[in-house]
Amino acid sequence: MTTGVQHLLPCAEPVRFLDDHGQRVEPGAEAQGRGYAFPSDDDLLAVWRQMVIGRRFDTQATALTKQGRLAVYPSSRGQDACQVAPVLALEEDDWFFPTYRDSMALVSRGLDPVEVLTLLRGSWHCGYDPVATRTAPQCTPLATQAVHAAGAGHGLARRGSNGVALCFIGDGATSEGDFHEGLNFAAVFNTPTVFFVQNNKYAISVPLDKQTKAPSLAYKGVGYGVRSEQVDGNDPAAVLAVTRAAYEHARSGNGPVLIEAHTYRLEAHTNADDATRYRGAEEVTEWSGRDPVARLRTYLTGTGALTDEIEEQVAAEAEEYAARLRERMNAEPEVAPLSLFDHVYAEPTPQLREQAAMVAQEVQS
Repeated sequence: MTTGVQHLLPCAEPVRFLDDHGQRVEPGAEAQGRGYAFPSDDDLLAVWRQMVIGRRFDTQATALTKQGRLAVYPSSRGQDACQVAPVLALEEDDWFFPTYRDSMALVSRGLDPVEVLTLLRGSWHCGYDPVATRTAPQCTPLATQAVHAAGAGHGLARRGSNGVALCFIGDGATSEGDFHEGLNFAAVFNTPTVFFVQNNKYAISVPLDKQTKAPSLAYKGVGYGVRSEQVDGNDPAAVLAVTRAAYEHARSGNGPVLIEAHTYRLEAHTNADDATRYRGAEEVTEWSGRDPVARLRTYLTGTGALTDEIEEQVAAEAEEYAARLRERMNAEPEVAPLSLFDHVYAEPTPQLREQAAMVAQEVQS
């Protein structure tokens, strides 16, 4: 094996700084050799706080589907570290390309939660301003955002920006052609793009071993010349350290990075899914014991960075956040049927004008 390939390979074992119980452990020799820096208590406290608020948001959004306020909601509970740490490490000029499951990441980025849920409410495809927020619309088709992120990274580099493009991907999306096209483009054009795969073990109901025989999804980057890594996705400290290193690699003109985060989706695929048909309760219970929020809480409590007072303040903040979201989502949205025809074509076709006139007449009558 040549030296040129060796530096692309991920660690043989996922990078880990905290064990399942929140105790600090030394990462493997490979990870130590790559110089991943253990985050400060202040940075980890910020991640923990946002995970608590994010999980409360996620729980509230799930409840809103049962109340008929959302058409559908894909929960990311259990994937909290993956949702929060990479986003908090982004800088002002960076772009983010989320999937339909990444609502927790969007609110962690500071977006208005009602605007985030607009897609899942069925009001608009995107409720926030992508340009103002440097955040692309949530992508429902699998892996198409990989191509968008590769192109955005190329554009950032051509403009002389120091920004990177972060692309979230699910494990199922790595079986799609757009994923491979995005990696290849990013590698060939040396774009500052970080592809972050949240491997939650199921592509809806299809288990990982039914869609790939790769020893790790991180190895999929090597064939394209993309530096790759794998990390314990339920270890917030390791996720933050690895993503920060990836951003620095990309910002320095060294090209894209592929990260595979090993995590687990504790809830069903969406509220319309029956997860008991394809996985057992024992498996869910086992992964519940690796909870990233509890893991980081234990560590920070042990260092003294997290006190009872801080914990109470954050819990109250999370409840207030959920209450405001509830109140705003309970208000009936203003509907404008004719807006159905906006933004379809720059110049409406005769057929579109005819359809709009028909709808206008029906509304008027």
